[in-house]
Amino acid sequence: MAISIGLDVTHGSPLLDATEYRSVVGALHYITLTRPDISFSINKVCQFMKEPTNVHWTTVKRILHYLKSTIDHVITFRSSQELALEAFYDADWASCLVDRRSQGDFCVYFGRNMISWSSHKQSTVSCSSTKSKYRSLASTTVNYFCSKCY
Repeated sequence: MAISIGLDVTHGSPLLDATEYRSVVGALHYITLTRPDISFSINKVCQFMKEPTNVHWTTVKRILHYLKSTIDHVITFRSSQELALEAFYDADWASCLVDRRSQGDFCVYFGRNMISWSSHKQSTVSCSSTKSKYRSLASTTVNYFCSKCY
């Protein structure tokens, strides 16, 4: 899903029965445990669970089509001599046009293997890009040390 696609609460007409939308999006959210490539897109469509529209449903169908066309994509763990634990993060300050909250993303690698990842909207509004990055760094650090314990 392109970042430039601006999904909004006001786009489209409300679905008459949102049960199927919620069910499919919930299943897709579960799939993100093994498909980090759809985390960002699923995060976006999850924001409209309360009142989804036909535009949101079309977006969900596009994600399903993408999954069908990439069904052979799998997570592969490779052996490596290097067993370093590394983490990377990013934040997009005030990226949500509705509530101006930031998007935070991170991934944690053990050697060459990604073992943890997340893409989520931050819970509070950041007054600057520095605060947005700091919150993303804090989230990454917690996940990093939790990964280190295992």
